Amino acid sequence: MKNSVDPNAIVTRSAARSDVEQILSMVQALAHHHGDIPNVSTKSLERDIFGETPWIYALVAEVDGIAVGYAALCPMIKLEVGERGIDMHHLFVEAEFRGSGIGRRLINASIAKARELYCASMTVGTHPDNANAQAVYLACGFEQRHSLTPRFRIYL
Repeated sequence: MKNSVDPNAIVTRSAARSDVEQILSMVQALAHHHGDIPNVSTKSLERDIFGETPWIYALVAEVDGIAVGYAALCPMIKLEVGERGIDMHHLFVEAEFRGSGIGRRLINASIAKARELYCASMTVGTHPDNANAQAVYLACGFEQRHSLTPRFRIYL
């Protein structure tokens, strides 16, 4: 059943330091979902998102001022052709907010961030059993790539 969230109540934005605890909770939830043991900490998130040399770009989706989803983007490059790309390493929406359009909002915000960074493409992978996510990426304009696990790319 689709969660009813007023679309006007959904805000996507770059992560702020004040989001780190909530992002940590969501990263841990995603790790548990995949059967991983999360060793991430607020310290490592702060280093990787806000450090002197940030390693990722993090976007959050919030409803009524509370972060309920996030996307983590990792830069890539094809140096030989001078082409930037970005990989959506994580996309997560809290269970009670799934089906409300927040995931698509985060995908669109990620595409906008990739364009802002002059990326030529964005990639994302899914678990082989996650047919819903695969359908969403295709509906958002991604093309499925040939690989051992489901991978998708959109040219920007």
